[in-house]
Amino acid sequence: MTDFHKRTWFRTAALGVVAAALMVGCGKKEEPKAAPAAEAPKAEPLKIAFAYVGPVGDGGWTFAHDNARKAIEAEFGDKVKTTFTENVSESADAERNFRDMVAQGNKLIFGTTFGYMEPMLKVAADSKDVKFEHATGYKQADNMRTYDSRTYEGAYMAGVIAGKMTKSNTLGVVASIPIPEVVRNINSFTLGAQSVNPKVKTKVVWVNEWFNPPKETEAATSLINGGADILFQNTDSPAVLKTAEAKGKRAFGWDSDMTAYGPKAHLASSIINWAPYYIKATREALEGKWVGGTGVWWGVKEGAIDIVSIAEDVPADTKAKIDEIKAGLKDGSFAIWKGPLVDNTGKTLLKKDEVADDKFLSGVNFYVKGVEGKVPGSK
Repeated sequence: MTDFHKRTWFRTAALGVVAAALMVGCGKKEEPKAAPAAEAPKAEPLKIAFAYVGPVGDGGWTFAHDNARKAIEAEFGDKVKTTFTENVSESADAERNFRDMVAQGNKLIFGTTFGYMEPMLKVAADSKDVKFEHATGYKQADNMRTYDSRTYEGAYMAGVIAGKMTKSNTLGVVASIPIPEVVRNINSFTLGAQSVNPKVKTKVVWVNEWFNPPKETEAATSLINGGADILFQNTDSPAVLKTAEAKGKRAFGWDSDMTAYGPKAHLASSIINWAPYYIKATREALEGKWVGGTGVWWGVKEGAIDIVSIAEDVPADTKAKIDEIKAGLKDGSFAIWKGPLVDNTGKTLLKKDEVADDKFLSGVNFYVKGVEGKVPGSK
């Protein structure tokens, strides 16, 4: 092979090696990897605050509200963060607490007693980005609405049991504050008792506080000394039931199941389940569907009111009657406040077959026939 041919062969071979290397290099070329997608920032939980008029351990009203607060946490998990302040008095203290709740970043605030109405309304006017919920009140705003439970339905059913079980035909009620809600419950309890026992009369002692166990005990003792053998209450502690237990009488639990506080005395407990409404309100706030300036009044029909733990010695026919009343309240075929109805002065309140509407019920400031005395502050 001549030198020329050698040079040509080596040059050709070298070019082939370079070409092969380029081909191999091209085959190994990788596409750049896409950057991992950034995780969406986790939404901050909805901060919800509750103001309680009594302690969470009162066994009644506040205990029922706090159980419903816990139901919110169970339902929505880390989407919400709830806090509460207990023993908030119905005074300037309420306004201070509501303003503090706003300052802490709460966007949904529940005030759980009638006396919070004016303070909450005032704070709501200054905190338009916060949603306010007021229990048992009637004043509303664009960012404040009301909710209530038909406690008088539970009171009526308790009255049916009391009317059947009394031996003295004298019932006693320990009452808190003389507002329509409480007066309506006293009357409904009496109407329930009279529906099965027309001889029944009801005595009332007012303590002018929602939660004051010593005063409630004193009032219950006074009623028993006055001849009442069955006690009912519209106060927040189990003191009335405890007093009945100690003195060998019978009584009812109120707002929550109070059986454990006086098992021998306990006839039944008229309870409130706030959870359905609290869950509804929270879901609306989370989904941007919450609307202010409105109000609801829920009862047996909506699962907010019930009477539970009826004593074993209550007759079977009475228990059956309670079931009938519940069914009638659920489907609307039964009305508690239906004429003919007169007050304890003989004045006609409802004519025969006339059914009271919510406006009538919201303004009750009289005693029905069978209740002794006069509503404090009424004309």
